[in-house]
Amino acid sequence: MIDNRLTVCYLWKDMPPNKFFSAMTRRELLRYASLGTLGLMWLPAMGEIAALPKGRTHFDGEDIFNRIVTKSAAENWRKLPIGELIGKIAMEFKGTPYVGFTLELSKDTESCVVNLKGLDCVTFFEDSLCLARMIKRGKSSPEDLIAEIQTTRYRGGKMGDFTTRLHYTTDWFVDNEQKGVVKILTPELPGAEPFTQKVGIMSQRPQNYRQLAAHPEMVPTIKMLEDKINARKFMYLPMDKLAAAEHLLQTGDIVGVATTEAGIDIAHTGLCIKDEQGIVHFMDASSSRRNMKVTYETDIAKCLNWSNKLTGVIFARPLEVA
Repeated sequence: MIDNRLTVCYLWKDMPPNKFFSAMTRRELLRYASLGTLGLMWLPAMGEIAALPKGRTHFDGEDIFNRIVTKSAAENWRKLPIGELIGKIAMEFKGTPYVGFTLELSKDTESCVVNLKGLDCVTFFEDSLCLARMIKRGKSSPEDLIAEIQTTRYRGGKMGDFTTRLHYTTDWFVDNEQKGVVKILTPELPGAEPFTQKVGIMSQRPQNYRQLAAHPEMVPTIKMLEDKINARKFMYLPMDKLAAAEHLLQTGDIVGVATTEAGIDIAHTGLCIKDEQGIVHFMDASSSRRNMKVTYETDIAKCLNWSNKLTGVIFARPLEVA
């Protein structure tokens, strides 16, 4: 992704022609791409490229970054368990505007993008996790954060083209467990069941992804990766079993909310934040029109029921940095 920042606008077919929504999660694109209800407009905007490697990274929000790093040093957050550290960082993002598709800067070149000024549901948990990993290592520069993001965002920790990004959340969980970043927690929770939802929306509707539309030669690779995901044995916790397992969750646990939407695995993501009374709250970058910001939600077992298409949850617990 070269040196242009891009703004994404979505035109709903059932909306007036002049009404656009400029924010949507990557998971929502996966979801709505299956319905064929989106038209995409891409508008160039100004932006600067950071180094590491030259021309293939982008960093926004250095003032926010410096505030978090300074506060962390002053309060010695590095000594906290990594889950608690993630919780501290997540609360620093509370109220941050919800902005979708900050990663999609070019149809031709993949870049490692960090934008702390606007977060979607994935970049919220990913940035919180990677800031915590960076702080644990005693690092303090934007380049250090970008290096951590490259490790978690890309298959095997190596950024190549668009196909090397971990687009499906269950794939992110598995790859990051293999890298020693997280442990998939769900199989240890009471009531966990086999997860049978299959992915495939990206290869089925490549025209809805600007990178795949521009480079159809990538589609067979995407299809091969989807087949590997679908061949895995995976567990999830049905929504009606969540309350009974809530006491086993910890601050910093990563949450994937499963869906029945065809072709995708996870509809939404966020973090667990456990309060002093032992109640586990859900924290997320909310795309609800009432919020459109990073929000500290209510009890996790009570707030993940906004759609009957949401079937359950998958959890991953961040591991201490070696």
